[in-house]
Amino acid sequence: MDDLVWGITGWEEYSLISDPKNFFKIQHTDVPLSYYAGILGMPGITAYIGFYELCAPKKGDYVFVSAACGAVGQLVGQFAKLHGCHVVGSAGSPEKVDILKNKFGFDEAFNYKDEPNFDATLKRHCPEGIDIYFDNVGGKMLDAVLLNLRPHARIAVCGMISQYNREQPDGIQNLSSMVLKEARMQGYLATNYYHLYPKYLEIILPLIKESKVVYVEDVADGLENAPKALVGIFSGRNIGKQVVAVNCL
Repeated sequence: MDDLVWGITGWEEYSLISDPKNFFKIQHTDVPLSYYAGILGMPGITAYIGFYELCAPKKGDYVFVSAACGAVGQLVGQFAKLHGCHVVGSAGSPEKVDILKNKFGFDEAFNYKDEPNFDATLKRHCPEGIDIYFDNVGGKMLDAVLLNLRPHARIAVCGMISQYNREQPDGIQNLSSMVLKEARMQGYLATNYYHLYPKYLEIILPLIKESKVVYVEDVADGLENAPKALVGIFSGRNIGKQVVAVNCL
């Protein structure tokens, strides 16, 4: 068999790679190859960098993850539980809430679509406050989190999916909490941390093989279904990492 690699290309059956520096040769084929579009690829290292490198978790920390059933959020929550943290997640359907609690092991979870007041929701599910917020959505949820921070809280800004298609993005009103709580908030791009990918593999592969971490994928068959799959992400239609199967090896 020819070499297998993972990296970012276009929506295409064949790709001409002119700059291979951000591509990685696949060394481990005893796991599903689709994992290299998720837990063993960019989403995986995104979760690892944001949680471990930026948020520096401590055992007993109170962690909140938004879009927690997605490609990155599901991993952050499991990493946090393995680290001895108390973990709360938000998602967009009862089915996803059930998966968070019963498959990924979150301590608490809620359907944000049923919650008219995010501040009250967080005070109910995170009564002790929040040490670490892994932000995948931005907007009103981020603003509510700022009101519920514990001293020296850390926020990893991974994405802002609630804002991407808005003509007028939501403003953030509660940034003064960053000062009062001496908190830290940092955005990041996973590609700037790809030098840590070998270290990440050493950690994640044993966890997968020992079933200490699980990964949920939502697979669409055929390149012709890629646009529909992409649009579905913005309405939360997918459960887990959205993958499009272009060709079977």
